[in-house]
Amino acid sequence: MTIDVALSELTPLLKRVHALGLVGELLGWDEQVMLPPGGADQRAAQHAAVAEATHAAASAARVGELLASLEARAAELTFDQRTIVRHARKDYDRATKLPADFVREKAAQGSRGYHAWAKAKAADDFASYAPVLEKNLELAQREAAYLGRGAAPYDAMLDKFDPGLTAVAVEKLFSELKRDLVPLVRAITASPVAERARAINAKLRGFPIDGQREFLREVTAALGFDYACGRIDVSLHPFCSGTGGDVRMTTRFNADAPLDALFSSIHETGHGLYEQGLAKEHLGTALGVHAGMAGHESQSRLWENQVARSRGFWRHFEPRWRATFPAQSAAFSSDELYLAVNAVEPTLIRVDADEVTYNLHIVLRFELEKKLFSGELAVRDLPAAWRAVSRELVGLEPSNDREGVLQDVHWSDGAFGYFPSYCLGNMIAAQLWYRVLELRPALEEEFARGDFSWLLGWLRENIHTQGRRYSALELVQRVTGTPLSPQPLVRYLRERYGAIYLR
Repeated sequence: MTIDVALSELTPLLKRVHALGLVGELLGWDEQVMLPPGGADQRAAQHAAVAEATHAAASAARVGELLASLEARAAELTFDQRTIVRHARKDYDRATKLPADFVREKAAQGSRGYHAWAKAKAADDFASYAPVLEKNLELAQREAAYLGRGAAPYDAMLDKFDPGLTAVAVEKLFSELKRDLVPLVRAITASPVAERARAINAKLRGFPIDGQREFLREVTAALGFDYACGRIDVSLHPFCSGTGGDVRMTTRFNADAPLDALFSSIHETGHGLYEQGLAKEHLGTALGVHAGMAGHESQSRLWENQVARSRGFWRHFEPRWRATFPAQSAAFSSDELYLAVNAVEPTLIRVDADEVTYNLHIVLRFELEKKLFSGELAVRDLPAAWRAVSRELVGLEPSNDREGVLQDVHWSDGAFGYFPSYCLGNMIAAQLWYRVLELRPALEEEFARGDFSWLLGWLRENIHTQGRRYSALELVQRVTGTPLSPQPLVRYLRERYGAIYLR
């Protein structure tokens, strides 16, 4: 069998697995956006059925036969062909090591877990959620054991979201970041300007939801999101799913917190732009799949923070913001609006955190996840441990579990190991940003004219269309010329927020 013949047979098989996975994602989107309360049990069964079908396609014997044929001629493969085969082999080996009944059980449990979390959060009832979390932890450890990584189950979870990533690597980066970030946070939050920023934020009240929806859609479209191939809806927890011609984003609205919906929507737009920028002809193979969630989060955080909190961005959008909210915006000068956009105030809620304090929330979750997987921390003790670490890192202690251990959706479906991607994404975003400014020093002037096309085009060429040719850490080194480091992020935070708070 020739290489071309083997690849022509393998590629449709890989694309079928990918298509089935997208069906599962669409079920998840509908579950959080449209599903009536009475449909929860039925949806769990649907998730299980789709997961079982996806697993069967991914572990089909013919996939293994074709991979073996191609691997036997590895020296003759092009770089892109080797990329496809390497990742297909990893996915195939993973699928064949996981029993079908386990895959079905885990998918159904993830669906049940989401509804249990939503109910527990609304009632501030961790006790009702604890058994679900214990089950999810047990499933994660079983999964690691099936994959031959029972001695390092947390590394197995990290690898799912960022191939090759280990807890040791994350610990090294986070320790260096924490060393420099904690004193910076303390200095900024102690600044008299911080109190003024909080007072301004407190006046952001009474912004009509319809106006917010109109404004954020205009902003996200201007950044480059193609609404002919995507949509935005409302969910309990903002997220983005889908790829190519069908990307689904969600946000949530609060009339007294208008910037939250805007920035969460821009964050999800960063994810959406990445998915819309992948090579459509290669969707389903490693050439059309993102490089990992740290890379994905770098895109969402770059658009949300480096771009959308800049003066150039607001020089362009402020007139439209004032036209949309004439009565509400009359109380703010341009400088006050910019201060509100870049307000720094420690908060208990991760998704409400400013970009200076945000990473401390991720370090908190990383430290607790490690202890859960090592057995050092029991699920029943999570609320107390959360309060203690929150007090140490964030400087605040939750008064209830709704604003503590119950605030995030991720653990409800067993997404352990995802949280570090956010902080790693912030590091990557800062490193990419300084590379961009080297190439385009006057980029903010383009933002002020409402032109975001050069930045999107650069990201498309250097990040999006690269697919999974390189890991996220390899990609950032290739694009910026240096290994991933927390120092560009610290530099960025000092430069932007130091100019505001520490003059």
